[in-house]
Amino acid sequence: MHMPGAAADGAIVTPAGAAELAWQRLEPERWPLPLDAFPSEAALVGGAVRDALLDRLATAPDLDLVVEGDAVALCKQLGRRHGGSSVVLDAERSMARLVIGGWSIDLARRDGASLEADLHRRDYTINAMALPLADHQQLVDPLGGLEHLRTQQLVGVAEANLLDDPLRLLRGLRLAAQLGFALEPSTERWIELHHGAIAGVAGERVLAELEKLAAAPCGEGWLARCLELGLLAPWRTSGWSQAEAHRLALCSAANAQRLALTAAERNTFLPLARLANSLDGRALEQLRSSRKLQKQVATLRRWLEHLEGAEPAQQAEALSEAERLQLHRDLEDCLPALLLPWPAEQAQIWLARWRDHHDRLFHPRPAIDGRSLQQELQIEASPLLGELLRYLMQEQAFGRVHSHDEALQQARQWLTSADHAGGRAPRRD
Repeated sequence: MHMPGAAADGAIVTPAGAAELAWQRLEPERWPLPLDAFPSEAALVGGAVRDALLDRLATAPDLDLVVEGDAVALCKQLGRRHGGSSVVLDAERSMARLVIGGWSIDLARRDGASLEADLHRRDYTINAMALPLADHQQLVDPLGGLEHLRTQQLVGVAEANLLDDPLRLLRGLRLAAQLGFALEPSTERWIELHHGAIAGVAGERVLAELEKLAAAPCGEGWLARCLELGLLAPWRTSGWSQAEAHRLALCSAANAQRLALTAAERNTFLPLARLANSLDGRALEQLRSSRKLQKQVATLRRWLEHLEGAEPAQQAEALSEAERLQLHRDLEDCLPALLLPWPAEQAQIWLARWRDHHDRLFHPRPAIDGRSLQQELQIEASPLLGELLRYLMQEQAFGRVHSHDEALQQARQWLTSADHAGGRAPRRD
């Protein structure tokens, strides 16, 4: 959209109807609460204002409002009158959240003697604009955020503001990634200078920013910049290797398109691949991620490193049968994340087989269950039984077993071999 310029000297500006356009896009008539439910001095601030001006609002955008008085008491009052659940976010700073009708409304007591003073305490200029609820023709923009939206620059309000909450250092790169903006040079210097401060931020908050960054259109480049600036150093046990940098660079939207990943596959596996080439499972544990994500990243990194080299696809094809089966058992739920750096032709062959849920190599399943083997062959549960089950799975995965009866026959032959081999059967390589 065309962004009109902001006034250079006034806190309250009315540039070519920007405020009216923002309200038109915000559609307050759709909000779960009427505007007159809020105090007359309340103002909408932050991301919703920014996204309305950029015309990129979600269907039910998160709404952040500042008020003069006790925001926690107001939130509870609104919850009682209109329904919804109120949650205290920060009692000391009087911040609370009302969740109602699928919307999230954050209320905060104004920080400073005026709305303009509050905006001067925020992180980036594009987040330091406000729309007073009582006047839909006013855009409060004391720091030129509207102009920075027009020029697509992410500009920090002040060095000290970023240090007030060091998560803002990482948030800057996340916003730049999501919006396609450039970091203003002074702002980038502040982030690099103070990168170590992020170590004191709660892991869950850091992870939430990283996941958003990894999902951004050019997330691989901005994750690389995070690593270069040292923002991920507190959670890494070693330096960033050239191999990781090369693999991360290949985790691009262009590569996902080249491999013809579906939208759902792209949205799931591209961020995962980017995270796996930036952090390991131990780091994600420290950031308090889910165990599922920790396991996926740790396993994916192990195979990426195992196949490291100029031709990972050829190395994968040259694995022994046992290794190849193990690869597909380990990566059954996230194989596309492994394939992003591969040549398109080989990756698409593997993708086609992975998408076929009846393919027993790419989706390994027991050829026969252990209870049936015990009953049919009169054998007891033991390490030998576990080895037999793995052998039969491998025979099925590579097309040498197709039915229950064939599995039993192979099992009898295997046990006979095992008897003659001192209790351990020879295995296929």
